[in-house]
Amino acid sequence: MEQRFDLVIIGGGPAGYEAALEAAKYKMKTALIEKDEIGGTCLNRGCIPTKTLLHSCELYAQMKKSSVFGVHGDEIRYSMEEIQGRKDEVLETLRDGIRALMKKNRITVYDGRGRILDANHVEVCAEEAMAPEVFLETRRILIASGSVPAVPPIPGIRLPNVLTSDELLDKKDVFPALTIIGGGVIGMEFAAIYSALGCKVTVIEFLDRILANMDREISQNLKMILKKRGVDIFTGARVEEIVADGSGRLICRYREKDVLQEVVSDGILAAVGRRAYTEGLFSDAFVCKEEADVNMPAGKLFIKTDRGRICVDNFGRTSVPDIYAAGDVTGGAMLAHAATAQAVNAVCHMAEKEPVFSVKCIPGCVYTDPEIAGVGMTQDEAKKEGLHVIVKKYPMSANGKSVLSAQERGFVKVIADEESRRVLGAQMMCARASDMISQFTAAIVNGLTLEQMASVIYPHPTFCEGIGESVRV
Repeated sequence: MEQRFDLVIIGGGPAGYEAALEAAKYKMKTALIEKDEIGGTCLNRGCIPTKTLLHSCELYAQMKKSSVFGVHGDEIRYSMEEIQGRKDEVLETLRDGIRALMKKNRITVYDGRGRILDANHVEVCAEEAMAPEVFLETRRILIASGSVPAVPPIPGIRLPNVLTSDELLDKKDVFPALTIIGGGVIGMEFAAIYSALGCKVTVIEFLDRILANMDREISQNLKMILKKRGVDIFTGARVEEIVADGSGRLICRYREKDVLQEVVSDGILAAVGRRAYTEGLFSDAFVCKEEADVNMPAGKLFIKTDRGRICVDNFGRTSVPDIYAAGDVTGGAMLAHAATAQAVNAVCHMAEKEPVFSVKCIPGCVYTDPEIAGVGMTQDEAKKEGLHVIVKKYPMSANGKSVLSAQERGFVKVIADEESRRVLGAQMMCARASDMISQFTAAIVNGLTLEQMASVIYPHPTFCEGIGESVRV
């Protein structure tokens, strides 16, 4: 059976389903292929389940210290099985919403694995049998196949109870002690989840600090806060091996300053990042490599890649005409909102429309307690580029809403050009940082100055008053 479409999208995550909705605006007949659940990694194995668990665990931690607010209750307890049940309800509600949108916009959804035969043909295979079920003819293809957890080549990494984030998100019980390999966003969010439940958490990070791609002061503050909560963090440390101790526990051996150390725990999370997912995506008609080979066999199509990631231009086009790619599979900022923006802009290019989003300024958030968010340049990055900048910082310990709600130490930092006073970047570490960072994103995209941001009246008492104070001080 063969169907004809204007656009076939492979991958039903934020990049895929948002691109499908954008294509529907331009009357494109669109097909969406998803091998797992609609919603992709973000909805099913990433953003939403992680934040749902974080919300429950942070609520538990807050209830444990409710006496600070003069509120006393009976013994507070949690059930991870019920927390997981709540998470599953949230996911199904959101999946239902996406399915309804697909139906409303007359987007054809295929369950299975999409395999690209050439620039204008895709086959849909059943996930189990990998046998072609449907052949699709299309004017254009958008690859939005996402990413999967990277598994480091550490001896013992495949032992029982050594998990990636995919497996740990579905665990119905809790490891009393958890070792996390990797101090990036994923590692820090799981450290927040497990420490909030009173578990012993150890983090081992190869680089010299956690959250190494964010502001240095944020890394330092978060490390101090987590240390107060009993989390051990070792940076500049390389994991050498993982072994079972014979009693069902795991020994993680790591080298720190040339000294071999070890930590014993009940489970280990490998959180060293994610890699582009392209397995089974292309037929034998394609050659995927970093550079085109002048002796490439006749009839073969060349897909340019970079360390496994599909290369695209500013419009999302790959090296094969009429094949586009967006999101995690292209590398860059592996964030759901970045993937959505890239995919929507790619569809705009197909429709010969102006792009909807400015993708040069993408905010990033970490949903620890307190929350962390950043956009644009950090102070270190500005210094490295030799820019003359103004750095303004406001401590959230002076913010009324932060004090009355007993928030941990935090701050708002703003980087602006010294001459023009235009905002170049901002970093926030405080309650609701993820909700407020967009004010700085809008300022950077629209070239606003410190004075223009300061002219806005912020309601009192609110966390967002910290933004106004940071640009005025």
